[in-house]
Amino acid sequence: MRKKVTVVGGGFVGATTAQRIADDGLADVVLTDILEGVPAGKGLDMLEAMPILGSDARVQGISTQNGDYGPTANSDIVVITAGFPRKPGMSRDDLLKANYAVVKQATEGVAKLSPHAILILVTNPLDVMAQTALRASGFPKNRVIGMAGVLDSARMRAFIAMELGVSVENVHASVLGGHGDDMVPLPRYSTVAGIPLPELLSQERIDAIVQRTRKGGGEIVALLKTGSAYYAPSAAVYEMVRAILGDRKMILPCAAYLEGEYGINGLFMGVPAKLGSDGIEKIIEIKLAADEQAALEKSAAAVRQMVETLGI
Repeated sequence: MRKKVTVVGGGFVGATTAQRIADDGLADVVLTDILEGVPAGKGLDMLEAMPILGSDARVQGISTQNGDYGPTANSDIVVITAGFPRKPGMSRDDLLKANYAVVKQATEGVAKLSPHAILILVTNPLDVMAQTALRASGFPKNRVIGMAGVLDSARMRAFIAMELGVSVENVHASVLGGHGDDMVPLPRYSTVAGIPLPELLSQERIDAIVQRTRKGGGEIVALLKTGSAYYAPSAAVYEMVRAILGDRKMILPCAAYLEGEYGINGLFMGVPAKLGSDGIEKIIEIKLAADEQAALEKSAAAVRQMVETLGI
């Protein structure tokens, strides 16, 4: 039987994620949104592309305006992208509370019908929304994962490849911490064809790449004027889904719930994790220098403040 993936939220990130999964024939896809017609129209459009692409994936779009998540039942993976973008005049706390309500409701709706699913959270603020889903679903921590590190590392890899004029396939980058300005790119653990980055670039150029990585999402928002990134985020989700459905045991940077790892307890943080059919099968702990550990703790403090604001 073909696997089934539900994508909650039919905006740019959600629809592009659904398209990538269906195009590759990874799974049948259910795309949901609170709007009437829009998810059904996008789903039908994707379905009609399958014969051209040679994929037998079935795509269905549904509205959950009345709270009915019926067609999502027995999903293997549920990707939650639904939420509000930050608007002019909206404080960070306003956005936090608005998206908390959206993610909590969506999680409760899908978790009842797919009790064995793995949840992948994309809605921002990412780490806090993952914690929201963990509490709302009652799922074990290995089956609730935040998508952030794959995206942040991909951005860093792209910038390194551009700087050195090499293939992105030669570049590996490591980024820890929360998904925001306090993320922790690790040049020491970033390599080009196995060569540590500090041996290839000056500290000045490395610092510039680290800063651009931290501001990667904001750079795109500033260029677009309205809206935010969706091609790279959807590609990051696709890679995670592929690793889980294929039981590939890939080590990818993900937001995982930590219980003492890296000296952090009771929070979602971006760390290297082995992804397979059980979700997060192992958290990989690497040795950090004092300044790297301090940066990770600063990132954790920012996430903890938001978690405390919501009381979760």
